[in-house]
Parts: sequence; C-alpha cells; structure tokens
Amino acid sequence: QVQFVESGGGLVQPGGSLRLFCAASGRIIFGFSPMGWYRQASGKQRELVAFITGSGTTSYADSVKGRFTISRDNAKSTVALQMNSLRPEDTAVYYCNFASGSPNYWGQGTQVTVSS
Repeated sequence: QVQFVESGGGLVQPGGSLRLFCAASGRIIFGFSPMGWYRQASGKQRELVAFITGSGTTSYADSVKGRFTISRDNAKSTVALQMNSLRPEDTAVYYCNFASGSPNYWGQGTQVTVSS
C-alpha cells in the first residue's frame, strides 16, 4: 500500500555532511502526512530524530538540533534530511516513516557511518 525508500547514506568523517533522501510511493496523500526521520544504532532502540508536518513545521531531537535539517517536497513526495557536523554517535541506520512511526511501513533504511 505504502512504501518508503531511503537513500544517500555512506561513510563520512567526523565533522562532515550527508544528505539523505526518502521517496514515498503507493496509496498515500503525501502532502497531508506528517513525516519523520528515525535512526537505530547497533544495540539501541529506534529513535525519532526529526519530523515535519504537511505544511512544513519541523521539530528535532535535542541530540541533532542545530545540526540536522528536515525538509519535504510534496510535489515529488520526498523527504530529505541534511546532516551537518556529523559525530561518531550519529552512526546508525536511518529510516523515514510517518511521524507516528507506523509499524507497517519500515523500509530497509540507509546506513550512515561517521568514522575517521
């Protein structure tokens, strides 16, 4: 019914930047759906790092505030996450989903590794 596909991850040095992308497809009225970026580090639970409403209002976890920026393009049904000043503790698999974290729509995620 709905699928989210993440891309843009990779290996980056501390202090570097990456931009992640999420493409939504299927039966979804994308522009009306609050969207979120989540991450899950090895051995830890998945956490919400940022979300954005259909109209563009954003919110961030304290751990990423000031460093990450979430955005969306409703015409293209995409969500992006600009990550700056990356730290080793940002290493995780990053996922996009509805901001509520629907258990039905987790994708494969994209791996972000911050290491020197």
